[in-house]
Amino acid sequence: MYYGNIKECDIADGPGVRVSLFVSGCRHHCKGCFNSETWDFRYGQPYTEETEAEIIRLLAPAYIQGFTLLGGEPFEPENQKELVGLLRKIRDTYPNKDIWCYTGYLYDVDLPEGGKVHTEVTDEMLSYINVLVDGAFVEALKDVTLVFRGSSNQRIIELRK
Repeated sequence: MYYGNIKECDIADGPGVRVSLFVSGCRHHCKGCFNSETWDFRYGQPYTEETEAEIIRLLAPAYIQGFTLLGGEPFEPENQKELVGLLRKIRDTYPNKDIWCYTGYLYDVDLPEGGKVHTEVTDEMLSYINVLVDGAFVEALKDVTLVFRGSSNQRIIELRK
């Protein structure tokens, strides 16, 4: 897996101050995507054990509220296999920090068993996520007044308190 960026102090992709990982690889290719360079599965840098250790280290300060996973597309099957381990480690290391994830896939259509991108680790991955923002970005439904989403079709789904 590759990633495009790690933001150490992100205030746009979830509440509070967050660490965010922008993974590479996305098949949605939404018109007007703000991060289209991450559509390429080999964009950016390879994700390594050192990358994971850096994310864990960046999450340590008390002022960091949580972690956000976005992209690209975290729920592409190729990415899930790597990301489930990261989410597990974050949850184990920082049980009181929240985890947000953005996906263009639909929670109740594409992610359940039998869904387009369900894999052997999808359910475990979802079990670590507090809030899932789902749905592809639709440029015709873009609304800059929305909080934590780009278009009005996208949903903010609380998966875990």
